[in-house]
Amino acid sequence: MQNILVTGGCGFIGTNFIYYMLSNAGFNGRIINVDKLTYAGNPDNLVAAEKKYVKRYIFEKVDICDTRAMADIFDRYAVDAICNFAAESHVDRSIIEPDAFIKTNIEGTFRLLELARGTKHQLKLFHHVSTDEVYGSLGMNGYFTEHTPYRPNSPYSASKASSDHLVRAYFKTYGLPVTISNCSNNYGPYQFPEKMIPLMILNALEGKPLPVYGDGRNVRDWLFVTDHCQAIWKIMQAGKRGEMYNIGGQCEMANIDLVGRICDLLDDMVPGAAASPRRNLITFVEDRPGHDKRYAIDFSKLTDELGWMPQETFESGIRKTIEWYLDHQAWVDQIKNGAHYQRWMKQQYGENQKPLE
Repeated sequence: MQNILVTGGCGFIGTNFIYYMLSNAGFNGRIINVDKLTYAGNPDNLVAAEKKYVKRYIFEKVDICDTRAMADIFDRYAVDAICNFAAESHVDRSIIEPDAFIKTNIEGTFRLLELARGTKHQLKLFHHVSTDEVYGSLGMNGYFTEHTPYRPNSPYSASKASSDHLVRAYFKTYGLPVTISNCSNNYGPYQFPEKMIPLMILNALEGKPLPVYGDGRNVRDWLFVTDHCQAIWKIMQAGKRGEMYNIGGQCEMANIDLVGRICDLLDDMVPGAAASPRRNLITFVEDRPGHDKRYAIDFSKLTDELGWMPQETFESGIRKTIEWYLDHQAWVDQIKNGAHYQRWMKQQYGENQKPLE
């Protein structure tokens, strides 16, 4: 794999993956980043990559549904591998505006698969990045495995489930070399501030309410984004073609406990706030429709076959995350002052911003 096409590379996970591949993965080829730059795609994330890796990093502003433009990219750069991050990924947004999720997550994946099929002679791998939300909701016991039946409960997770099935079908029907990864909730640098962890960090720093859905007992598994990137690259290099791999952070936590720990850490790292202790800012809000109760990942297949384990604990990962946001206030201000962010937050939630997953 020398010319890897990364779709959605200006988003949160894509950005982190590109930096990992260019600097820490032992990869010496080229990254071709294709992103249509929706509100969550920020090309400024990768300015440092453009300057430092002039011959190894290429950016193309293209919609993956634009077959002609994508075919040109395949030809010009002799693409021999694909890592597909391109997706609409906000659960709440999918409930209000599902159209974009069908377009990007299903049709976009289909268009990519068709192009990949047409260049199968040169393609070594199509890796598809998905989510544990395709499995639905767990009770208080048990874990999602690669054999758990799909039971998506939101337009977002349904669209991702559909794209997963398409990828697997292209392996079975056409022999396209594919791998699929299903990850738990990511957090870390460059995450768009409407997501739960950065929203809580930034609201707590500004003394704003910290809205928590329902009773706050919904459970998620949290995965530091760099650990996720390392897992993806291991799968791309050595994963069995046609197989799925779950990626988890070994860090289950109820939402209310997560928010409390962020508050306590901020009180320690940035003391002297007017709203102190910051746990006083926690505000319970009406639960959202179809809110999955619990996600928990069994990633033993990835560990047993490829030797991957998460390197960050939640304590180390969340501290790194908070430090990054504290050190990148200009980035935060640019995002929060953007028209798309302002329009969405005011349209949907007014001043009481809800935590989106």
